[in-house]
Amino acid sequence: MARIVRFHSHGGPEVLRIEEIALPAPGRGEIRIQVKALGLNRAEALLRRGSYIETPVLPSGLGLEAAGVVEGIGAGVDGFSLGDAVSIVPPQSMVRWPAYGELASFPAELVVKHPPSLGWADAAALWMPYLTAYGALVDIAGIRAGDFVAITAASSSVGLAAIQIANRVGAKPVAITRTSAKRQALLNHGAGDVIAAEEEDLEARLGAIAGPQGVRVVFDPIGGPLFLPLTAAMARGGILTEYGGLSSAPTPFPLFTVLSKSLTLRGYLVHEITGDPARLEAAKAFILAGVREGGLRPVIARTFAFDEIVEAHRFLESNQQFGKVVVTL
Repeated sequence: MARIVRFHSHGGPEVLRIEEIALPAPGRGEIRIQVKALGLNRAEALLRRGSYIETPVLPSGLGLEAAGVVEGIGAGVDGFSLGDAVSIVPPQSMVRWPAYGELASFPAELVVKHPPSLGWADAAALWMPYLTAYGALVDIAGIRAGDFVAITAASSSVGLAAIQIANRVGAKPVAITRTSAKRQALLNHGAGDVIAAEEEDLEARLGAIAGPQGVRVVFDPIGGPLFLPLTAAMARGGILTEYGGLSSAPTPFPLFTVLSKSLTLRGYLVHEITGDPARLEAAKAFILAGVREGGLRPVIARTFAFDEIVEAHRFLESNQQFGKVVVTL
């Protein structure tokens, strides 16, 4: 028996329940971990509300990130021992492999022995933000030293990971946030420049920062009206990668800007990386090297106890956080 989080109907954080249920032994190719910490993601709030890319059969579990100790090993799994400290690469389906619980099973290929320098909270906060940012910036856009990289929603865990990754390769991260309230914190966490989009002329500020070179790479989870100033400030041949849709407003397609600058606008999900073994191994090597060398380190906004999962989801959706929301067990 183990306590897990499930929801029986779609809705706000209050639909989450902690229930005690019997869990099956890990299946062939799976590893079961005793969970020590969970990293929370907006995808889980979307699943809970019924607006995610997956449609669960109710009641459903949820959760994409965890860290803990190997508690059970299924048939056909090599290279792990009971008691190993591990963290989880987000699975393709959190409905099939939900993380929110005292015990959780995952495919062995998604289980990573993380560097000892990471505590449980940091390990649980590592893979979703850094794989997401790596896939867009390094794997797809091929950022390089000297590139200007515009990062919206910069105070999110993914945004902060993107700033660190840009700095690691010598690019120039420009953090874009709604107001100036988080300006100094973003500068302290590695942003080369910060733009408050609701208080400043975004296109003009990007143009002043990047100069004639322009912004070669834009990394955005928002969409909506921001597309116009973002693309207007981009360099010829630049790439905008969209990995979300936080704006409720329509997203205009800047046709003549795209034509005149030969821009690439593309959608992106982290599943592109996690579903491709070769690309995933390259990503893991890049991220683990950055962790070992100190350039990549998750930023934890706040931690909650497991029994506070409803409060943790409320905070997740409050937009108050700077970095990752973590739940500890």
